[in-house]
Amino acid sequence: MLDFISNLKISSVNQGVSTGQYWIGSSGQIIPSYSPVDGALIANVYLADDAGYETVVKKANEAFAEWRTWPAPKRGEMVRQIGEKLREHKEALGYLVSYEMGKSLQEGMGEVQEMIDICDFAVGLSRQLYGLSMHSERPGHRMYEQWHPLGVAGIISAFNFPVAVWSWNAMLAWVCGNACIWKPSEKTPLCAVACQHIVAEVFKKNNVPEGVSCLIIGDRLIGEKMAYDTRIPLISATGSTKMGKAVGVAVASRLGKSLLELGGNNAIIVSSEADMDIAIIASVFGAAGTAGQRCTTTRRLIIHEKIYDKFKEKLVKAYGQLKIGNPLSPENHVGPLIDKDAVTAYLNAIEQCKQQGGKFLIEGGVLEGNDYQGGCYVVPCIAEVTPDLPIVSHETFAPILYILKYTSLEEAIGIQNNVPQGLSSAMMTLNLREAELFLSAAGSDCGIANINIGTSGAEIGGAFGGEKETGGGRESGSDAWKNYMRRQTNTINWSASLPLAQGIVFNI
Repeated sequence: MLDFISNLKISSVNQGVSTGQYWIGSSGQIIPSYSPVDGALIANVYLADDAGYETVVKKANEAFAEWRTWPAPKRGEMVRQIGEKLREHKEALGYLVSYEMGKSLQEGMGEVQEMIDICDFAVGLSRQLYGLSMHSERPGHRMYEQWHPLGVAGIISAFNFPVAVWSWNAMLAWVCGNACIWKPSEKTPLCAVACQHIVAEVFKKNNVPEGVSCLIIGDRLIGEKMAYDTRIPLISATGSTKMGKAVGVAVASRLGKSLLELGGNNAIIVSSEADMDIAIIASVFGAAGTAGQRCTTTRRLIIHEKIYDKFKEKLVKAYGQLKIGNPLSPENHVGPLIDKDAVTAYLNAIEQCKQQGGKFLIEGGVLEGNDYQGGCYVVPCIAEVTPDLPIVSHETFAPILYILKYTSLEEAIGIQNNVPQGLSSAMMTLNLREAELFLSAAGSDCGIANINIGTSGAEIGGAFGGEKETGGGRESGSDAWKNYMRRQTNTINWSASLPLAQGIVFNI
């Protein structure tokens, strides 16, 4: 057992179903978790079986019946204590995230910090679940609205952020009064097992109802069960657009609620009036960070023709300084892709780009040798393309950056928006008029639009999510908490008569 996960209660074979303090045995198959860092087996996990699934859903609904009666600030206190436990385990959990997923150690630590930050946000939120008060048209009446928890929130998360995105959902859902069932990616199950142990310790100490925090590790079939299950009123799903469309249809068929965070094909527009140094840093980190495996990864650079050649030269030079290797070593910037399937998708995209006419400034390829054990290390590459190439509209979860040229800002915005996805976008400019046009209704059509910062690195204080094939969901900050609650309008008649709305008279 590796030293940095020994205190996270991960054993050689782990149960994959938990209702909180209790772990449930399973007759399901055992799946191994191999690290993309060196190809080594970290540990094994049992997949959930049908009996385990039924136990979890039943227990979560039973727990909700009590949990919703706890005052919201008291629920917030539970989340505050979770944040403190995450601080205690930040180093170990950060190492595990990096080792099991493959992102750099700095990013692994940063992901755990995001969990801590959303805990802090949710604690404050627990005292701010506000409703509105409205004036009634009827004398002696008062109108207001309030928000109640939905019930059980199903959380389906992806491998690229194995803990942070779950926490965005769970911490808010808990302070809102919901129970949660978490189905993590089967590619990163141990991160979920570790988080469940951390939460269970806090909940057991405070006598939180068993079932408020449930974990169920399973394959696509478990996800389908959750999507069609009427006992789970909300499904929050993060993943590919293909997956999200299937989840959306399933949940809609039973008139449930879905919160979808799907694919991104994010662009940075680099103006002729940009700060070149800032633009280079944002472009390189946005494209190569997490080996291109962020939904907010920069996949397209749209560069003004006046600075195109100069910027291209600087970009290639900056890429030459990237260090690829073991992400647990702080000097390395880029770690491996998650698995061999991801490597295949990367190579296929490169081949398609070449066949369609793309010209590579930095060639891609798979790295081999003692420093790249595991076989999932690839070269971040850059290709010159035109907007009409089909591959440019496709999201490949890998470090492939497409660069394009533009003449007018209206043209650049059109190029940026002319893809199916609409998650994150950015513009590099010191020109106020350009910046305001980009942020206007005639500008970026994405859920996130930035000026002079890149497409990745969203803060938890703002609502996170996108439009079009990104799904339209919003998580994390602002008023995203409303996704986890139901709105109720209340009218109270404190008069001695019953006046009817719209002046209707009804005498008996």
